[in-house]
Amino acid sequence: MHEYKIIALCGSIKFKDEFMRVQEKLTLDGNIVLTPNFFNNIKKEDIDEKTKKMLDEMHKQKIDMSDEIYVINVGGYIGESTKNEIEYAKAEGKKIDYLECIR
Repeated sequence: MHEYKIIALCGSIKFKDEFMRVQEKLTLDGNIVLTPNFFNNIKKEDIDEKTKKMLDEMHKQKIDMSDEIYVINVGGYIGESTKNEIEYAKAEGKKIDYLECIR
């Protein structure tokens, strides 16, 4: 059986379309792709602190499970949560790729 690389996507969920495009490409390139949770019926502002903490912990666990992370940084945008995820991935020795070159 082939051993597939696992990649966790990180970035602002406001870039949902880009996440879907990257997920499709990376999957068709032969990777297992872990994505953040996207909700259709709940706005980010409506998520309480306890639930936000749980979702952040879940995403860090996805990073733990991955071989590398791929940052969706449309227009160079990297928000606070994504910065934290990048730092976490660095501390865990994960490879980090970006959609757009960082300066």
